[in-house]
Order: sequence, then C-alpha cells, then structure tokens
Amino acid sequence: MKQMNKFLYGTKWLVMAVITLALTSTSCKQKSTSGITGQAYNSPKWGGFMKNRYEGQETGPGLVLVEGGSFVMGSTENDLLYDHSSVERKVTVNSFYMDETEISNVYYREYLFWVQRVFEEYPEVGWAALPDTLAWRNKLGFNEPFVDYYFRHPAYQDYPVVGISWKQANDFSAWRTDRVNEMILDREGVVNFDVMLDASGDNNMNTRAYLANQYEFTKVNNRKKLFKKKSPLRDYRQKKKKKQIRGHAAMEDGILLPDYRLPTEAEWEYAAQANIGNTQFNNIEANKIYAWNDYTIRVKDGAEEDRGKIRMNVMVGKGDFGGIAGDGLNDAGFITTPVYSYWPNDYGLYNMSGNVSEWVLDVYRPLSLEDYSEFMPYRGNVFKTVQLDQYGYLDDKDSLGRLKFRNVTEEENVNRRNYKKSDNIGFKDEDYYSDELTYEYGVTSLVNNKAHVFKGGAWNDRNYWASPGTRRFLDEKQSTSSLGFRCAMIRVGAPVGNSRKKYNKLPSSGINKKSKKRRR
Repeated sequence: MKQMNKFLYGTKWLVMAVITLALTSTSCKQKSTSGITGQAYNSPKWGGFMKNRYEGQETGPGLVLVEGGSFVMGSTENDLLYDHSSVERKVTVNSFYMDETEISNVYYREYLFWVQRVFEEYPEVGWAALPDTLAWRNKLGFNEPFVDYYFRHPAYQDYPVVGISWKQANDFSAWRTDRVNEMILDREGVVNFDVMLDASGDNNMNTRAYLANQYEFTKVNNRKKLFKKKSPLRDYRQKKKKKQIRGHAAMEDGILLPDYRLPTEAEWEYAAQANIGNTQFNNIEANKIYAWNDYTIRVKDGAEEDRGKIRMNVMVGKGDFGGIAGDGLNDAGFITTPVYSYWPNDYGLYNMSGNVSEWVLDVYRPLSLEDYSEFMPYRGNVFKTVQLDQYGYLDDKDSLGRLKFRNVTEEENVNRRNYKKSDNIGFKDEDYYSDELTYEYGVTSLVNNKAHVFKGGAWNDRNYWASPGTRRFLDEKQSTSSLGFRCAMIRVGAPVGNSRKKYNKLPSSGINKKSKKRRR
C-alpha cells in the first residue's frame, strides 16, 4: 500500500511538472506588446523592434559576485606615517565582480603568447607587455634565481605575476575583455571564429570595434549540427516565415560582458573588508582590521589542526619571511605563494591581505577620501568620445585593431552641467598638481597624475599594510617584485541574483536561495 501511495504521489508531481512546463513554453512563445503603443515586439508585422528577454548578467570566467552597499572607507589602523591620507569616510559602491585570486604567471603567459602571435609583425607590442623580471634584484641580496625562474618555470605557474606596471595591468584587462567576448560569440554560434586563428595585426576581435560593426565575420552554416540550442539573435525585420539568424550581436542582446578592468580603490577596499558577516539591522557591528573577524593574524577558532596558523603571507617578524624549519613554517611563504593559498574572506576572495599588493584604478592624492563622491568614488576620469572622420563616420581602427578615441572638448560641452573638461584627474586641485609638478619631492615620493594607488600587504610587508584601509602609490610605468593585480567588472542591472521578475525586482525574502538557482 505504501509503495502504491509513493507511486501515486510521484505521478501527481510528474503530471504537475508537465503541465507547468507546457504553460511556461506557451507563455514564452507569446509576443510581448508595447505598453505605450500596444504594438507587438519582435514582430515583422510591426517593423521588427526587438525587446530581448534578459535573465541577468553571466558571471565571467574567474569572477566572484561582490554585492555592493555602503561602508566606511579608510584605515582602521593607527596612522603610523602621520600623512593622514586615509581618513574614514562613508561611501557606497555598486555591486561588481572581482577575480577570485590574483592574476597568476600562467594566465599572464597566456596573454603574452597571444600578443606575440597576433602582433608578430609588431614585436614592440610584445616587448611592452613583458613583466620586469629584474624587479627581483636586490643590491644586497642574492635574488638572481627568481629573476631567471619565477615567471617562466612551471614550479611558479600558479604564483601571482609580479613586475607588472599599472599600464601593463590595464592592457591585460582590455585583452581579457576581448577574448572572453570572442569566446561568448563563438559559443552562442553568432559567428564562426575559425578565421580568427589566423588573426594578425589589426585583424583581431575587439569588443568595441565589433559593436561598431567594424568586422565582417562568417556566419555559422548548418548551425543545428554545431550547436544544440537555438540562436538568441533573430532578425525580426525580415518578413519571412523562417526568421533569419543575425550574424552580428548588439549591446541590446545582453550577450557580451562588460569590460574587465582594475578595481577602483573603493571597490578593492570594500571587497577586502567583506563586512557581509558583520551586519545586523543594517548596521556594521565592528570594524575589521584585516579581511577576517579577529584582531590577530593567527587562526583562533575552527579545526584543531588550523589553530595557530598564520592567515596570510606577510613578513611575520624582523628577518622572518616564512618561519623556522622543522616547526611547520608559520606562513610557509618565503616569497609569494600560490594564488589559492590560505583561507578566502567572506566574499570568497583569496589573498586580499597578503601575498602581493595589488594595483587599483585610482590616481593617488593624499586627500582623496575627503574629495571623493559618496557614490562609486574614484579619481582618474578622462572623458573621451569615439573619433570620427571628416564625413562623420567612424575613423579607421588603430594598428592594434581598436577604435580610436579622443578627448572631449569644452566647446561640445557648453550646455552640459555635470562636466566641461575632458581631463578631471586634477579636479579641485588642478592649480597645484599636474604632470610636471610634484608633491613633497625628496620627502616621500613623486605625486602627480601618473601616480596610482596600490592596496594590500605583500610577502615582504609588515602586518600594518595588510589592513584594507591602508594605501600607497607608485608611478604607472614602474613595478616591484611584490606588486601584482586582479581584475574587476561592473554588475549591471539588479545588485544581486538574476531574478526573472519584471525589472529584476528583488524578492522580499529568500533572496539568496532563489537568486543562486537562477544565477548562471
């Protein structure tokens, strides 16, 4: 009898599932109509205007979603340098994605391989991308083995890449954007990228140039054999019984991902703090000194075998970079360690306190936190626009296959209220700072529009720099053996989850459970 009841119960749910699927399929086939004209979207009869069904942003390779919010930016440590460059200020950041780990040597070598293959006729492009392995040299230390082996040897392939300047990190991020979107277009069957294996010079896929229709790629033939699912790109302007597959994706399709880039200082600090476990009634209960809930760098709770271990790769004491042999080695990191070492913070991000310091997007100013906007704070804006020829058409691509941009002019911004000038790096202090002027020359270092912020502690730093609020700076063309980077990406639409509800409204309860199921 019990088996019969189980059978009937299972049959009941099977029937309900089939009915639900049928209703869902029927509703999907119905064309939505305009709320202001009543005319159908996606219909050849009414001109073929498209309204795409968008299920939320796809999580790009290597990224972790960081839910945005307000937080107190600035150092919670004592101001040991007495430069007052990290005063506390409450700001808000939008939700964004960040790399789970620092960029490793093997990933950067993948980038170099592509650059040297595609720009074989322009070897200077490959040379400019090479990391500075000589950054390991020390006038009173024997570091030549790291000069020779650290970047290329497979023993270090999962270690963070170092010797990278701010400009090189930005170039890597731009390359990564194009390669990921290239993969998406090929995966979705929009175009056939077999021809791109022979790409050279300016004949390589660039996302912005692609969206501006600067390429003529081959459409995928006999698509059903190559791809299981139907193409999301249909041309409803053509009045034919069989809708034609478009050979080009547009921004409105929502297939291509936003740009990979360096995180802003505020984003990096917010992600490092990871206060999501410290809130109650919309208040933060305690300020973190490090990326975890404790005032020490050792593990106090958790599994017995972990207690007492160092949580990050920093210089523990004077002359102590990794511990004493035969005694377990405290952090076991004489130099850097693999990017997945130690424990992640509450956002699932590794090494946000130690291992290597990391470049961020901002230009350095001692009083940045006093001048910052309260929403998405950032200093470094230079507003540009696409360069057009004398006839008003897009100018030819540059030698790297990218669109040409120029700075906006004050004449074309006469009626604009939010900005007039293109270069806003020195906003509020342009009378003092410029590329030629310096700050405290000979006292600390040079500060001008080429000085950029880097955050976090490194393998050769003391604990002080492991606090997320501390900040330092370096010229955009310089690099060190303890400075790496990771990428970020803006979250478009709803701040968290991929809700199917209209306007991506968040449900009032069960946000995490529901959104995780719908997240790609």
